[in-house]
Amino acid sequence: MATPNYLIGRKKYGRPQAMLWSENPGTLQIIAAGTPQEQRYFVPTGNEIGSNQTGVTDSALLDQFLILSDDNRSSIDFKNERIEKRERMINGRMRSYHIADKLSISTSWESLPSRSFAEAPNFDQTTGKPILVTSGLTRKPSGAVASMDSTRLQYTTDGGAGGSEILDWYENHKGSFWVYLSYDKHTNFGDDAESYKQLSKYSQVVEMFISDFSYSVVKRGSSNFDFWDIQVTLEEV
Repeated sequence: MATPNYLIGRKKYGRPQAMLWSENPGTLQIIAAGTPQEQRYFVPTGNEIGSNQTGVTDSALLDQFLILSDDNRSSIDFKNERIEKRERMINGRMRSYHIADKLSISTSWESLPSRSFAEAPNFDQTTGKPILVTSGLTRKPSGAVASMDSTRLQYTTDGGAGGSEILDWYENHKGSFWVYLSYDKHTNFGDDAESYKQLSKYSQVVEMFISDFSYSVVKRGSSNFDFWDIQVTLEEV
């Protein structure tokens, strides 16, 4: 089950991967409220695709979200569309009837590995760390198994989704889903002093659908993975 600690464990660097795609909007969880250690997290409900879901019987909690890799990702381009009706009054002054503002996002990846791991990562439900099983040996990528290279089984540097996992999400989501974004939008956490301390979190959750998706198999690997280029555009519902 996703928790703040799970999301902390799933990121490699000081900030989480820029995008997380989810079946649900999740919740804003506040830890140690009112103290200097207060932390605020947008957390999806349920379990990540590829996580250890042993014992989970509620189908609504299975395969609920996907964390995308930042490897070789281009800038995330935001475009706002202001839906309104404008007309000029008899005195020459323009009047606008505002309906809504809608967001569109576009980004791309170059030479993204087609898979994030050599095998099912089986992310630990508590720590978010992948547990890989090879030749009967169970270990974490950071663990010590003398005869194995500890990084050989992870292909995206941050453990985020590779090309085929992103494609699988696209093929199975004809409608809308929720996009978690990590960038500096502290106003979404409130207007108090604590809102300025949340840079290392997902700061925005938007319901969107994929309006354009394309990919190219740039180079086929001999045994481990392919390299893909991917382009995606999302539009707010």
